[in-house]
Amino acid sequence: MCGIAGFIGPGNAATLAAMSQAIRHRGPDDDGLWLGEGVGLAHRRLAIIDLSPGGHQPMFSPQGDVLVFNGEIYNFQELRRELEVLGHRFVSQSDSEVILQAWRQWGEDCVKRLRGMFAFALWDAGKRQLFAARDRVGIKPFYYLEHGGVFYFASEVKALLQIPGYVPRLNSRLLPLYLTFRYTPGDETLFAGVKKLPPAHTLTLSAGGRAQLSRYWELIFEPDDEPSEAQWRERFWGVFEEAVQQHMLADVPLGAYLSGGLDSSLIVAAMAANSARPVDAFSVGFRDEKANELPYARQVAQHFACRHHILHAEDEAAAVLDPVIYHLDEPLADLATIPTYLMARATKPHVTVVLSGEGADEILAGYAKYRAFLFGRKTAGFLPAPLWGLASRQVGNLSLQRALASQAESDPARAYLNLAAVFSRTELKTLLTPAAARAMMPADEIEALVRHHLTGQPDLLSGLLALDFHTWLPDDLLLKNDRMTMAHAVEARVPYLDHQLIELCARIPSRFKLRWNQEKVLLRKVMAGRLPENICRRKKAGFTVPLADWCQGEFKARLNGVFAAERKRQGEQLFSPREMEKLQAKPLQHPYYRRQFWSVATLELWRQRFGIEN
Repeated sequence: MCGIAGFIGPGNAATLAAMSQAIRHRGPDDDGLWLGEGVGLAHRRLAIIDLSPGGHQPMFSPQGDVLVFNGEIYNFQELRRELEVLGHRFVSQSDSEVILQAWRQWGEDCVKRLRGMFAFALWDAGKRQLFAARDRVGIKPFYYLEHGGVFYFASEVKALLQIPGYVPRLNSRLLPLYLTFRYTPGDETLFAGVKKLPPAHTLTLSAGGRAQLSRYWELIFEPDDEPSEAQWRERFWGVFEEAVQQHMLADVPLGAYLSGGLDSSLIVAAMAANSARPVDAFSVGFRDEKANELPYARQVAQHFACRHHILHAEDEAAAVLDPVIYHLDEPLADLATIPTYLMARATKPHVTVVLSGEGADEILAGYAKYRAFLFGRKTAGFLPAPLWGLASRQVGNLSLQRALASQAESDPARAYLNLAAVFSRTELKTLLTPAAARAMMPADEIEALVRHHLTGQPDLLSGLLALDFHTWLPDDLLLKNDRMTMAHAVEARVPYLDHQLIELCARIPSRFKLRWNQEKVLLRKVMAGRLPENICRRKKAGFTVPLADWCQGEFKARLNGVFAAERKRQGEQLFSPREMEKLQAKPLQHPYYRRQFWSVATLELWRQRFGIEN
């Protein structure tokens, strides 16, 4: 895991050095710059595999190709053996060198052979062409910007902010997208002009040309009804255990994040079964019992004789608010960013690599919202749509309002947004100032984004999984996981997102994943006999924080200052002052109001931290 940056065009060494310096936290072990004619590449190294100078980057091939690479290739030893048979010679033990040789052997198809998490840029000296790629799921980031006739790229947006003449302005059109989801799905960002290379895509750019994007992998749900549930359980465990084994490959100490929930507990079980030493497990606890999963984490840690490290996060929330916003780059209203940041900081003195449970919910149906939405679609026909709509306008409870409004919609995309959106269509109209509302994207585009993933699948559950896999997973969970861990030079690995495991789960019929009274049915059965019975039966709690309790003292004063600053903006207000006051008065124990409050607060913290102009 590292940081990369570079340019194609009339850039310069000073800008490249400044870009590299901006992401130095990602790679404190080594750094390198390379400048060619109309091209420059920079690298910050966090040494994980082959700690010797042989892993230094930028890395060069005998043919003059140059590589900067961020991530891990878990099957690099297998690929190396295959390439050696084909006549390639290696001078290091690094997985980076395997990418260089794979490029020479297979060209653009080399990415299809990589099993891992990656974002890399490779300059082909013969073709005078840049080839860049991002892993299938979007575990590793890749941002780019075209400015002043130069193409720039980097692992984090803050590196692009070093470009001379670039002024960070708000991409106002995307405001409703962010305020609907609390993150920004898709290839654009709220930084005007800055884009993301989508997951499972490559980018090709010749000097003086335009970037060409191409998809190299796609998630396809094709349920296979032939195997029994027991056979699917056996197949899942076989691929999952292999993925965990591969993710444990490192030349530095490693551990696991352990919440005490299903996903992280099964990772610890697989690690313990494949390790000769006790697993270092890291957990976070809260004084609020509703948010505290620590008793379950302790039970799992004791069951597997882990070395258990515990962090309590409440007392430092206000102190780390600014660095959290800075390291996120993009506004991301996920409160779990704060304990994740603190956990990574506490992790670093003990291990450099951690395994984490992201992705299990999106491939195995782990969210209660899936059951709620499917139940709603099945019962929507019990009453005429106008009656559902009338009922939604008569009740005072916001959760019930949203549920009834969802029932009134025949279009699944609109029904989903009524149930899941942070701010509804109607709420956005009153929240935003007239000037902000004029610049925003039409609601139809947001519905189209949801509809694109939700429909055209074998069944509605597969549609819901596809939607979260392509939006929530890369643009919230994985963004948070990468930035908060790399802020402290900790590499987070996600074995549930091994692409072979994902492809296996896409073939498992939906009836084995979700039932009317239970999520993640198959995973619970896989866990049986491997974990304590009460852990297997647990409902999903989610990595939540007690925001209402946190909004006291210093934390509250900081947020009040943010809201006050927005109200005082002259000519640049995004939000109605009246609606802001109402939002501050809402009870934060309520999940909808909590998400709304934190989405607006995060956006304002981001605007202030990065000096964003409208």
